[in-house]
Amino acid sequence: MGQEPAKKGRRISTDSAARQRVDEIFRQWQAERPDIDPVPVHIYGLIGRIHIQSTAFIDEVLEPYDLVRGTFDVLTALRRAGAPYSLTPKELSRSLLLSGAGLNSRINKLEALHYIARLPEPSDRRTIRIQLTASGETVINKAIPDVFDAQWVRLKPLDTEALTRLLEELARFADAIESVPSLTRK
Repeated sequence: MGQEPAKKGRRISTDSAARQRVDEIFRQWQAERPDIDPVPVHIYGLIGRIHIQSTAFIDEVLEPYDLVRGTFDVLTALRRAGAPYSLTPKELSRSLLLSGAGLNSRINKLEALHYIARLPEPSDRRTIRIQLTASGETVINKAIPDVFDAQWVRLKPLDTEALTRLLEELARFADAIESVPSLTRK
């Protein structure tokens, strides 16, 4: 999220080149600081690489729709909410794990594209709802299968057992990260 879309002509690292850089960073830490186990650098480096590459290919798929990953996420959250495809900004923020400021810029972009509309909440005039427009619904209904197909192409090398194992381990890792208290929050 927050990544710029892949620009035409901008070179995205190939899988092997990016993997080699992560491996090299790992080896450098092993050599320079043998007293510290650099396995976390390797793991977080690979996760970062996956995030960057995933955002780039998804942004490429979304380019014909004038979307990037962040705006796509807003539209998918609204679409998943079911008809009439509307949520309050607070509900959207919670759904996307975003701050209000991060969400507001995405809403502004989508509103300029006429993919969403800000509507008054009938029960509370101080609150608004963000709702998919007809063109927003059309765009997201076309974009979702394109993104899912692109994701499946990249998952294709993994068989069902490997996918299941990967999902289980990623879920376990996500739970482990969330269970550690923040160093900045008290």
